[in-house]
Amino acid sequence: RWVSPAPAWASVSQPDLRGRHRLEILLLPPQTELGHKLTLCSKLCFAIGGAPKEVAASATAFFLQIYLLDVAQINPFQASMVLFIGKAWGAVTDPIVGFFITKTRWTKIGRLMPWMVGCSPFLVVSYFYLWFVPPFVSTGRFIWYLGFYCLYQTLITCFHVPYSALTMFLSTDQKERDSATAYRELQRARRRRLTCMSLREPPPISPRVMSRNDDGGVRDAGGRRHPGLVQSNFVLFCTYAADLRDHFQNIVLTILVSAVISIPVWQWFLQKFGKKTAAFCGITWIMPFTLMLVFIPNVVVAYVVAVSSGLSVAASLLLPWSMLPDVVDDFRLANPYCKGHEAIFYSFYVFFTKFAAGISLGVSTLCLEFAGYNTGACKQPAPVVYTLKLLIGAAPVAFIVTGLMILLLYPISEDVRLRNRLCLDELR
Repeated sequence: RWVSPAPAWASVSQPDLRGRHRLEILLLPPQTELGHKLTLCSKLCFAIGGAPKEVAASATAFFLQIYLLDVAQINPFQASMVLFIGKAWGAVTDPIVGFFITKTRWTKIGRLMPWMVGCSPFLVVSYFYLWFVPPFVSTGRFIWYLGFYCLYQTLITCFHVPYSALTMFLSTDQKERDSATAYRELQRARRRRLTCMSLREPPPISPRVMSRNDDGGVRDAGGRRHPGLVQSNFVLFCTYAADLRDHFQNIVLTILVSAVISIPVWQWFLQKFGKKTAAFCGITWIMPFTLMLVFIPNVVVAYVVAVSSGLSVAASLLLPWSMLPDVVDDFRLANPYCKGHEAIFYSFYVFFTKFAAGISLGVSTLCLEFAGYNTGACKQPAPVVYTLKLLIGAAPVAFIVTGLMILLLYPISEDVRLRNRLCLDELR
């Protein structure tokens, strides 16, 4: 392969049908040498590039629900429909956007950058109007927020899928890509921690919302201190099963701080012992501590579990994204004539992540409904407390064991990674 920092002319002599040679002039596009080591500045710039998306995602996760109920004044059913349909639409658009990216032609700034640059202005506009209260009310306001939330989800996908797939084009060196991924996930965990710290005080409750509490429809929404996390089983467990509601925010902050500190440790671990081994250790680490919190629900144990959970959270943030480029490399080696499918892999990973999160949330909420969960009550009945213990203790352990059994079948070991790297170097 001829690599040149600038466009260059190449002369190629080929025989025609009569055996005579004709001279063809080919214009080779400028290419970048991808085998070099990434500088610290390059890794930091790559990590910071995802900041707008993460900040916007954190803001909508924490504040959008209470904004729709308290500020926009739409009813709880309409608010839940906006959130559910918007998230479902966001999951569906991931593989669609990934498919269209693979069909995009290369430009002077690549194939991924036009998507990120092109969608950003429209993303800003949709995000702005998502937090804008229109002059009309009732059904019109519901359609307004549903439309702009779906549009926001589509545009954030148009940014996130090419941004995450950009990892494959930073370097051909697997260690350099892993290091860039670690920087990105470290910045992501730090932004989550800063978002959590911004919620030190509960949001004020509008008197108009309080006046609607007579029918019980908005009573629970007004009293939630953490609207972005209220559907999480952990906050419900801390509130109703472990009597740790006063410590919940500090526990979450401890988890995130532990995750930020642990990401460099996992980066060193996967380089030393391999990604598959690191995934096993990271996944299994949380199991004994979640069971400990279920059987010994006190403050000291809760903070010990929080620190240990941060280690597992860091592994879950870093390792899947570090293993995904290896899967893409393995696919390309098995199919050398299939190129440009990086966005498909990344989009489907995001799709299945969102799909699994939605299914788990729906099933857990349904279990609480069958157990007799009383919306807005200060104390829940015994079946609900028992269900929360199962959702925090037994259910995660069962799913973790299932995941470990599937991980055993993961074929890309360190030897395979080394072989693939050598073969790809020859292929390039």
